[in-house]
Amino acid sequence: MAYFRLNDEQAAQFAADGYLIVPGLLNPSETEVLFSIAKADQDLLTKAKAGLDGAGNKTDILVENDLHDDIYSAIAQSERVVGTLTRLLGDEVYHYHHKMTMKAPFEGGAWEWHQDYGYWYNNGCLFPDMGSVMIAVDRSDRENGCLQVIRGSHRLGRIDHGRVATQTGADVDRVEEVLQRMERVYVELEQGDAVFFHANTLHRSDTNRSPRPRWTFLCCYNTRHNDPYKLHHHPNYQPLELLPDDQVIGVGQAQWERMQVGQSVGAGV
Repeated sequence: MAYFRLNDEQAAQFAADGYLIVPGLLNPSETEVLFSIAKADQDLLTKAKAGLDGAGNKTDILVENDLHDDIYSAIAQSERVVGTLTRLLGDEVYHYHHKMTMKAPFEGGAWEWHQDYGYWYNNGCLFPDMGSVMIAVDRSDRENGCLQVIRGSHRLGRIDHGRVATQTGADVDRVEEVLQRMERVYVELEQGDAVFFHANTLHRSDTNRSPRPRWTFLCCYNTRHNDPYKLHHHPNYQPLELLPDDQVIGVGQAQWERMQVGQSVGAGV
């Protein structure tokens, strides 16, 4: 089976736009396993924290700094993801963290305009040479609050950020001016599709106005030369052990089997 590999045209597109959409980054089997595990994962339901938007609507989010023997870490370590970010950011990358964001039907909150480097800057990262990949666990569209990006906004440099409810948001006046000059793009994704984006790319999402949930899985990376100069709750540089792409599905299936056994034991079957 062929797995995604970045080509020159896509790399140039990322350099110009600050993001790159990759349909089918996960194949159907991987997508199904990720969906099944995530929706049955009790940690996501019990340990997630609520992020509030300016209107008081919440989005649940669970952040994980460590890698484990699970589908989430397998994706974060996969060759197709790590290799892509390595080339796009121009240096060896390491796992900064991964997270699941969960917007409930009709009430999942918005995320204000921000750059990830707007707050990763404060973690001791000197350069904005950082990036993320977001993978759609549920279909993500305008109605349920898909990601929005401003094309080319990574070239603006870091914008001042401040608090908006419990979130960190970019300077509102400056963003409004940016929107007068640059294109807003709604990143609509089918399950298993992904978008890679630069840490200085301005992005946001709307409230979920649909009867459908909108869950997304994000893997975030820093570059080796950008090892933070101070300790923070996100990790400093450590070499990342790559996982061959064809092993992702096996890790996921093994995790799913363990979960099924656990549920049977818990039910006394």
